Amino acid sequence: MSVPYWVQDAVFYQIFPDRFANGDPENDPPNIQAWGSPPTLWDFQGGDLRGIIQKVDYLLDLGVTALYLNPIFLSPSNHRYNTSDYYTIDPKLGTRADFDALLDVAHANGMRVIIDGVFNHTSRAFFAFADLLENGEHSPYQGWYHVNRYPLEAYTPGDAQHYSAWWNFKSLPKLNTDNPRVRKYIMDVAKYWIEAGADGWRLDVPNEIDDDAFWAGFRQVVKGANPDAYILGEIWTVDPRWVDNNHFDGLMHYPVREALIEVLNGHIKPEQFGDKVEGLFDAYPEANVKAMYVPLGSHDTKRIRQKLGGDLAKAKLAFLYQFAYPGAPAIYYGDEVGVDGGKDPDCRRAFPWNKKDWQGDLRIWVQSLIALRKTLPALRRGKYQRIHAGEKSYAFARTLGSEKVLVIMNLSNEKQTLRIPVDTLWHDTYEARNFFNYQKVGVRDGHLELTLDAWSGAWLQ
Repeated sequence: MSVPYWVQDAVFYQIFPDRFANGDPENDPPNIQAWGSPPTLWDFQGGDLRGIIQKVDYLLDLGVTALYLNPIFLSPSNHRYNTSDYYTIDPKLGTRADFDALLDVAHANGMRVIIDGVFNHTSRAFFAFADLLENGEHSPYQGWYHVNRYPLEAYTPGDAQHYSAWWNFKSLPKLNTDNPRVRKYIMDVAKYWIEAGADGWRLDVPNEIDDDAFWAGFRQVVKGANPDAYILGEIWTVDPRWVDNNHFDGLMHYPVREALIEVLNGHIKPEQFGDKVEGLFDAYPEANVKAMYVPLGSHDTKRIRQKLGGDLAKAKLAFLYQFAYPGAPAIYYGDEVGVDGGKDPDCRRAFPWNKKDWQGDLRIWVQSLIALRKTLPALRRGKYQRIHAGEKSYAFARTLGSEKVLVIMNLSNEKQTLRIPVDTLWHDTYEARNFFNYQKVGVRDGHLELTLDAWSGAWLQ
C-alpha cells in the first residue's frame, strides 16, 4: 500500500483561514467584523494567507510539522465550502503569490501543507451552474448537475427542489460526477494544485460521491503528480471501504475522539474505552492506522474545551492520550491555548493572540508532548499494547524494538496510587522514569506503583 512515509511522523495543525491571523488588512472586506467578535455564518474577520506566513514561527515553536487548511478557493462564504472557482485563491485570503509564498516558507521549514477539496458540490456562482441559471435547458452544462426541472429557482426561499443539492441547501448544488467532463474537470483541479506544491488533499464529504471508480481515478492522478501526497477522507465512522489503494491513505479518525470524550466524561468505563480504541486497529491495515488523522476537534465539532466542561486537567489528559496514539495527531487551531466554542459557527472563533487569554499552561503542555513524541520513535511507529484497564484507570504501551513507553491515565476525580503490572513489558527492570517530572518510579514484583493527580497521566520509560 502506497501510504506517504511522512504522515505517521507528522503533527498536524488545522487552520480555518479567516480566523487564524490577519496579515494583510488591505484584502479585508469593507464590512469586516472586529477580530474576536462572536462568529456568524456570514461575517468575515480578516484572517488570510499572509497571516499564516507571519505566524509560522509560532507554529514551529509549538512543534507543528504539517498544516491542513480549510478551503482557500474563491467562494461567497467565510467557510468556503461552496466553491466558485477552483483555480483562484479567494482575494479575501490573498493572491496566488501569497499561497506560493506560504508553500515556500512551509517547505523551507520542513512543514507540509494539505488543502481542502470540495468536489461534491459547488456554489451557485460556479461557472457551470451560473450558465444553467442564465440559459436553462439551452445551457451546454446541463449534464454537470442533477436537474429535475427548469427554471432552477436557485434563490427563492426554501429547500432545493428543482435540482439536487447537499442537504437540500440551494446554495450547494451537487455536481454530477458521473459526467465525464465533470470528472475531467475535478481531476485536472486535483493535479493542478499538487503540481503547484500542495502536499495533499483533505476531501470533504467524499462518501457523497459514492463511486469507487471516481476515487480510484482521483488517487491515480494525485499520486501520479506526487507519490508522497497525502489523501485524507472526511469519513466520520469506522468504514474500511475508504482505505485502500483505490481510495484514501487515511481518514479523519473521529471515533478515537468520541471514545476519549466519553471516558473523560465518565460515560464509559476504561475497559470499554480500551475496547473501542483498540478495536480500530483491526478495522484497517497497519500502514493506514499510522496514516490516520487523529483530531480532538475540527471546524465541524464543538471545541474540546467545551466537550470536557472547561476542565483544563481533562483537556491536558486528552492531549496526552492523543499524542501517544497511533496516527498523526491533529490540533485544531486554538485548542492548544484553550479556545472555547460550541457547534459551528461558534467553534470557528478567532485565534486570541493576546497571551492573557490563553488557558493556564495548556500550550506549554502540548508543546512538551510534541517534543517528546518527536524524540521517541515508539510513540510514532511502535505497536500498541494494552497493559491495564481498571475501574478508573487505563494504561498501554507503545513498543518499537527495545524502546518501550508506558502511558498511564488516572481517569477519576481523585488522586490515585496505581499499581500497574509491567512484567510483560519490562522483565529485569527495577525502575522507570517519568518523562514529565523526571522522577524515577520503582518496579517491584513485576508491578509499578505510581501516584497520579485527578485526571492526569504519565509517560514512562
